[in-house]
Amino acid sequence: MGFHTFDAERADKLERTDRFQHLSAEELVGATAVADDDTVLDIGSGTGFYTDVLAEVAERVYAVDVQPAMHAYYRRKGVPESVGLLAADAGALPLADDSVDIAVSTMTYHELPDGALGDLARVLRPGGRLVVVDWTSAGTGSAGPPLAERFDAWSAGAAIDAAGFTVRRTESRRETFLVTAVR
Repeated sequence: MGFHTFDAERADKLERTDRFQHLSAEELVGATAVADDDTVLDIGSGTGFYTDVLAEVAERVYAVDVQPAMHAYYRRKGVPESVGLLAADAGALPLADDSVDIAVSTMTYHELPDGALGDLARVLRPGGRLVVVDWTSAGTGSAGPPLAERFDAWSAGAAIDAAGFTVRRTESRRETFLVTAVR
């Protein structure tokens, strides 16, 4: 993990609705099983494209991104009232232990720094859910990061399991993978 982050100067590319072909809004909501009283953590939230999907359902969403420029873009776009922006490294989250019901990483697992999974386990409450969707190394590389910077579903699942989660679902698709887990 820990490859370069997405270029904030190209942030407008993160707002294209064709991104839903790799992870639809319905699939994200279904995989997270988000409810209206949940607190959600969106790691690598970028422009808030998927954060907005979660904010339509959850009581509170923390949008975490290491790049302040991404939050600036999100502010210009319009941040929902239920979303709090946190400029932070995913390996050092400024949240209390056991304070989050759900954590998601959409198309950013390959960017996470070492220690991020451990910190996610720290902030997720016992029984809390983790959903990771990212570009798979089994893909063609026609979209997303270079193949050399990607992981496959099973190695991601093994790392998530080793960080203290119980993996519930591991799925490889044409260009992406999905892993769901419980703390």
